Amino acid sequence: MLDFIAIHAVDLIGFVLSAAAMLGYQLYLNRRTRRHPTSSAQDVMLAARGAWVESVMRERRDILAVQTLRNSTMAASFMASTAVLLILGVLTLSAQGDKLSGTWHSLNFLGHVSAEMWLFKLLMMLFDLLISFFAFSMSVRLFHHIGYSINVPLDRGLECTQPKQVIAQLNRAGIFYRIGMRSYYFTVPLLFWLFGPLFLMGATMLLIFFLYHLDRAPRSDADLMG
Repeated sequence: MLDFIAIHAVDLIGFVLSAAAMLGYQLYLNRRTRRHPTSSAQDVMLAARGAWVESVMRERRDILAVQTLRNSTMAASFMASTAVLLILGVLTLSAQGDKLSGTWHSLNFLGHVSAEMWLFKLLMMLFDLLISFFAFSMSVRLFHHIGYSINVPLDRGLECTQPKQVIAQLNRAGIFYRIGMRSYYFTVPLLFWLFGPLFLMGATMLLIFFLYHLDRAPRSDADLMG
C-alpha cells in the first residue's frame, strides 16, 4: 500500500486537490447562500417549488400536479438509467486495463503509468456514478410519493399531506436530484484523469467556473442594465 502511494503520489495528490476544490466551492456556495439567499439558483427554486405546491393544493389543480411530477419523474428516471449504462461502460473498461492503460496515459506527463493506477481511477469513477444512481433513484422515489400526497384534499386534516409537508418532500427530492447532477458533473474531471493529473486539475477548474455561473440566481433585465 505504501509503495502504491509513493509511486503514484502525483496522481493521488491531484485527485485530493480536485476533490478539495469541489468541496471548497460547495462550502463557499453554502456560505454565500446564507448571507444572500436570493443570490443562489437553488434557493430561488426552493421558493418556487413552495409557491407551486401551495397553488396546486389550494386551487385543486390536480392535472397540473400530475403532469409536472410525471415530467420530473421521467427526467430523474432517465438520468438514473444513464448512470447504469455508464457504470456498465466503466466495468467494461476495467476488464481491459492491461491493454488500454498505456494508450490512455500517452499524454500523461507527470503521473506514473500502471494498470493498478488505471483501475483505481476507474474505481473512483464507478463510485461517483453509483452515488449519482442512488441520488436519482431516491429522487424518483420521492416524486412518486409526492404524487399521492399532493392530491389529498386539505379538509382531510392529515398532517403528512399538508402543504408544508409536501413542500419539504418536494425540496428533498430536488436536493437528491441536484446531488445526482453534481456527481454527473464530477465525472468529467475523473474522465480526464485517465489522461493524467494535469488534465484532472484543468477539468476541475473549468467545472468550478461553469458551476459558479450555473449556481447564480437569474437576474432581471433591470438588474443587468443597472
